[in-house]
Amino acid sequence: MNAAIKSTTMRASTTTPTADRAPKANGANKPLNPASGNASKDASNPPSKPRIIDSLQIGMNWFDERPGGLDRVVSALIQSLPAQGVTVRGLVAGSENVRTSTHGVVTPFAAPDASMAKRVISLRRAAVELRDARMPDVVAAHFALYAAPVLGKFPRVPKVIHFHGPWGDESAHGARNQANVMLRRAVERHVYQRGNLHIVLSQAFGDVLQKQYGVNARTIRIVPGCVDVDHFSSGIDRRAARTALGLPQDRPMLFCVRRLVSRMGLEDLIDAMFIVRQQVPDVLLTIAGKGPLTAALQARIDYRGLSQHVRLAGFVPDEALPLWYRSADVSVVPTTALEGFGLTTIESLASGTPVIVTPVGGLPEAVAPLSQELVLESGGFQALGAGLAGALLGKRVLPSEAECRAYARSHFDLPVIAAQTAAVYREAIDSY
Repeated sequence: MNAAIKSTTMRASTTTPTADRAPKANGANKPLNPASGNASKDASNPPSKPRIIDSLQIGMNWFDERPGGLDRVVSALIQSLPAQGVTVRGLVAGSENVRTSTHGVVTPFAAPDASMAKRVISLRRAAVELRDARMPDVVAAHFALYAAPVLGKFPRVPKVIHFHGPWGDESAHGARNQANVMLRRAVERHVYQRGNLHIVLSQAFGDVLQKQYGVNARTIRIVPGCVDVDHFSSGIDRRAARTALGLPQDRPMLFCVRRLVSRMGLEDLIDAMFIVRQQVPDVLLTIAGKGPLTAALQARIDYRGLSQHVRLAGFVPDEALPLWYRSADVSVVPTTALEGFGLTTIESLASGTPVIVTPVGGLPEAVAPLSQELVLESGGFQALGAGLAGALLGKRVLPSEAECRAYARSHFDLPVIAAQTAAVYREAIDSY
């Protein structure tokens, strides 16, 4: 692991030597001053008001229409960056309702299911219109496919690439068309090499960006994912949450929300429940989410004789998630590959519910500072089963509701992460 990346944990930015213009040597490899990226300030010594900068955010889809981790982060930044002196305009695939609901801040360039050619043409046209109306101080790109056609339209503007994960590698899991996978990786490499700075969610993804895409390690900045802690801190206790959801009051409960695809480790989780049930006979696990593995997972549940202990809840809307997290004694993230951060970990903690994670990717980075007991010793169904049973039986000492919420608020709340992100944007502008 490159030492330059190690020294940048919880900072925010990256640069590649092949970008439009290399950053100045005296600022590119320096970690940000912690105070410059912290939303909490000493009231007795108020800081000077930061200069206003204008950003163009190139996203993927709009979260309210097509929820996803990347889309949640983009929506959160558009909401919270203005308070940090960063004005925002956005480009996403979506309906005209996006423009209306955001009061024109976010421009939907095409429907998400439109043909690729239509999306690319419409995206380029919308980007030029926004550029001609007002040249941004910085372009922030979150999705390689939509960044590739438009970065060249801003030749004299610094570009910050938000790396949310290896798009090509994620699509490779279960993919039959390897040519399509290779094309995605080529698009990613092209975009990442065009960035002046890059933001990654974790040290683990910093390593991926360096090793797989050739980004210079000394330019990587780490800014973790963010959640609206107030949204998940409902103030409802576990009993009230279970009542609202029609769940039993007398059973130990586990909760997991994931897209139902193979790399999420849901097969291991179901197998682990066979072990948990032996020690906690009345345990109930609810798995929320949708995806191509729905039928296969249900078949696995039935085959293991777990139909009274594991339920597939399907898609759970965002407004109901706080109740589901709060209803559980423990939540779990059983990912087996390509997990850069895991926003669901912080959502659970913000709800006051401890979360058990596998030691994969950026998951340990997200929760270990709160308690090492939240991180399993290894992956696989046996470790999952032992860890979850231990948590439910009190053999694994987990942080309290208050400790979970305080940790989420101090490290991952919108103002905290928006401040760190804004600091990276200013670094990109200053070093360009």
